[in-house]
Amino acid sequence: MSQVSIIVPVLNEQATVQTALSRLCRDFPDCELIVVDGGSTDATVELATPYAPVVHSARGRARQMNEGARHAGGDVLWFVHADTAIAPAALGQIRTCLIDPNVVGGGLTIRFDRRMPGLDYLAWTSNARARRLHHIFGDQAMFVRRTVFDELGGFPDLAIMEDLEMSRRLHRRGRLCLLTATSTASSRRFTEHGTWRMIAFMQYLKLLYFAGVDPETIRTRYAAGPRPARCGRTARDART
Repeated sequence: MSQVSIIVPVLNEQATVQTALSRLCRDFPDCELIVVDGGSTDATVELATPYAPVVHSARGRARQMNEGARHAGGDVLWFVHADTAIAPAALGQIRTCLIDPNVVGGGLTIRFDRRMPGLDYLAWTSNARARRLHHIFGDQAMFVRRTVFDELGGFPDLAIMEDLEMSRRLHRRGRLCLLTATSTASSRRFTEHGTWRMIAFMQYLKLLYFAGVDPETIRTRYAAGPRPARCGRTARDART
C-alpha cells in the first residue's frame, strides 16, 4: 500500500489552518502530514504546530511545496491547500488509481463551498478541463508519484501557474487521473471581487501565461485583483 505524505503550504492562514489540519488528521490518520510556512506574520505557525511538523521555506507556493516534498517520506506526495476540504474517500481512490503503473498523478473533482451559478459553472469547466486537457490546479489537491516528482525536479520555480505547468509536465510522462472524490474550495476571492469578473480575470491571466508573459508580472497582476467595474456608466457611455 502506498505511503502518502500530505503537504500543506501556508502563509498567514490563521483563520483556516486549525480546521484544515484537524480535518486532515481525523480523516487521513495513516498519512504523513507536513506544513510548510512561507513566512507568516500571524499566528499560523503556532496554531499549526500541535497538528503537524512545520518546516520553513522562502515565500512562494512552488518553493514551499518543494521544501515540503524534501522533508516528506512518502512515495506519494499529495499537495493540499489550507482553504480546501478534502472528501475522506479521496485517499482510497488515490491508492487505487496508482495501482496502474502508467498513472503518474492526478487531482480531485473540485466544487465550491457556496452554490451559485457562476461558481457551479466554474467547477464544471474546471473539471472538464482536467479530464480533457489534463490541467490540474492547486485547489484540486494534486497528487504525484514521488519518483516522477523527483525526476521532474519538483514544481517549476514560478511565481504563479506552477500547478498548471507541473500538470503539463506530468501529462508528458504518463496518465493523470481526475478522481470522483471532491476538493471543496473556498469561494471567498470570487465573492469578494464578483464571481463572473473573477472568472474572466483568471482566464485572462492564463492567456498571459500561455502568451509567454513573465510569471512574476502575472503574479503581481493577480495580487492586485480584477479592476473594479466603473460606477455610474450607462450602456451609452460604454459605447462612447
